[in-house]
Amino acid sequence: MEKAMHASHGVGYAEYNQKHEVRMDIEQNREEDYQQSRRMVADFNRKFTNHLS
Repeated sequence: MEKAMHASHGVGYAEYNQKHEVRMDIEQNREEDYQQSRRMVADFNRKFTNHLS
C-alpha cells in the first residue's frame, strides 16, 4: 500500500497520516477523479444508449 500511495500521490502513508493538509489535498484529488470518472461513464452510457435507438 505504501508504494501505491507514493506512486499515486507522491507521498508515503506516514506523511499522509501525519499531515492534515496533505491528507486533504489527496482526498480532494480523489474526489475530483471520482466525479470525473462518473461523468465519463454517464457520457458513455448516454452515447451508447442513443446509438441503440
